[in-house]
Amino acid sequence: MTAQVVVRTDRQRRLLHRLPWWIAALFLVGIAVVWIFPFLWMLSASLKDNMEMFTGGLKLWPDKFVWDNYTRAWNDAHFGRYLINTVVVTVITVVIVTVRCATAGYVLARYRFRGSKLFLGVLVATLFVPTGYTIIPVVKISMQLHLIDSLTGLILALSGGAYVSAILLYYGYFRQIPRELEEAAIVDGAGFVRIFFSVMLPLAMPVTATVAVLTFITTWNAFFLPLVFTFSRADLRTVSVGMQAFVGETATDWAGMAAAGVISIVPVVVLFIFLQRYFVEGISGAVKS
Repeated sequence: MTAQVVVRTDRQRRLLHRLPWWIAALFLVGIAVVWIFPFLWMLSASLKDNMEMFTGGLKLWPDKFVWDNYTRAWNDAHFGRYLINTVVVTVITVVIVTVRCATAGYVLARYRFRGSKLFLGVLVATLFVPTGYTIIPVVKISMQLHLIDSLTGLILALSGGAYVSAILLYYGYFRQIPRELEEAAIVDGAGFVRIFFSVMLPLAMPVTATVAVLTFITTWNAFFLPLVFTFSRADLRTVSVGMQAFVGETATDWAGMAAAGVISIVPVVVLFIFLQRYFVEGISGAVKS
């Protein structure tokens, strides 16, 4: 049975090598078009009026460019304010999560203590727990600390999650670093904090970029917690919650919502373009270990 599988795999590889390069290129281009089409359609819809948006079907080129959609989204729907709130919340959350997960991953990877394997197993088990199961205790504690209806409470709630994937990425990366680096730093008189921030953390820059991108996207797109923490304070809303401003009692401004969607997705795309190399290196390095 194993020999048949090996022969079949070899035949498939030879068949792939015999295919002309342009067939593979056309196949990949087709997948890319299907993948990117929803984003292109949203960009097109943001430049149409509501009538053309529904009557135009899948046509990407608008009959008339309606730039007023962006003005209405930025000023009338207060999306400029929501964008500032989202940037503040996301940046601070990314910093807190990165430092916290890097420290946890470093300790689990480089130190052996009683119950370390059990602790790691519990972390992995939490990956299977449904998202949002802690919303009630988080809100109750935040109310007791008077953190509801504030960006501070929202930041603490978003950064206080487990982020097990980020910890495991750091754990896998730190495990493959030679211990001679730490020993040399100890000989030079460095303590735990100096070794971590001056030696180990700079070496884990690819993983840090990966964790930063993943945390940025998760925080930027968060909806449930920002909705709860800013329910009675419209001026503190983030872009995901601010989308509700386009939904009225009798009508929905779909073109304005599309313009707001384009505005909200641009920072994520720009961040990934600049950090994509580190993102790939971080994923491959952690998986390889």
